[in-house]
Amino acid sequence: MRLISGSDEILTAEAVLAAIDDLVGDADRAEVLHEFSGDEYTVEDLVIAASTPPMLATHRVVVARGLSRFGQPDLAALIAWLDDPCPTTDLVLEWDVGRIPKKLAEAAETAGGQRISADVPGGARNQRTWTTERIAESSVELDARARATVVEHLGSDLSRLGSILETLEAVYGAGMRLGPDDVLPYLGAEGDVPPWELTDAIDRGEVGAALAVLQRMWGAGRHPLAVAASVTGHITRMARLDGAAAANEKEAAKVLGMRGSTFPARKALDACRRRGSDGIARAVELAAAADMDLRGRSGLDPRCITEILCARLAAGAR
Repeated sequence: MRLISGSDEILTAEAVLAAIDDLVGDADRAEVLHEFSGDEYTVEDLVIAASTPPMLATHRVVVARGLSRFGQPDLAALIAWLDDPCPTTDLVLEWDVGRIPKKLAEAAETAGGQRISADVPGGARNQRTWTTERIAESSVELDARARATVVEHLGSDLSRLGSILETLEAVYGAGMRLGPDDVLPYLGAEGDVPPWELTDAIDRGEVGAALAVLQRMWGAGRHPLAVAASVTGHITRMARLDGAAAANEKEAAKVLGMRGSTFPARKALDACRRRGSDGIARAVELAAAADMDLRGRSGLDPRCITEILCARLAAGAR
């Protein structure tokens, strides 16, 4: 198990990527890797994933990014899991801001964890700033539209930025000012995106945008079961809020058992209000049917099943 923390309260995204690459090894990332990031997941989601045996491989690599948003009470379930961890799970915990709680650090050490410190910003909220700063340090000059193109194209796949900048320097030479048309041919495949981009597109009722996000997720090697689990978790939060009479995001966070940032609760509450009880009931039915199909009831490709689910959910949010 890896507990990734930062020196001077700052975390490196590259350290997390290196740990993931080391643990995944030669295995198929789509079958082995399960990542949690942003404000959409809970510690309970993480523990369930870490407790699940691998389906098509010898081990699973479960990654939790931005774990520092949780308070000590929220971490109790994770600490309990570390007392008796699943032997087929390799866990990577990214603690990006502040000191790691003593109980969590001790539990991780007892479980055989390896602590890695680093000094470059990571975490979802810092990635865009870090990418922009690295681009500014390059010997080639990217205009505002070119910088935006690179940031949007890479998404959370920051490990490729260095090689892209080196290629641009080799092709155009130091000091050259480049626009989006100059950089685009050298960016390669689009990078991964966090799960909340998918659920946001679904909540906006944008079918095309949701399917476009899914294509980026497939290209990054995300497994349909993991993607569907994120979507189902979002629907489940709406179902828990339906009829709970939560008037604002703080009350919604209390209903959902969330501590720290209440932003995910606000998003779930807004989505709940837009769909209404009937819409949420239909969304739950769609998610349950897709889960059965993904586990063998349907002969369709798992990606196709997930795409149909997301398209139907987005259409139902209009």
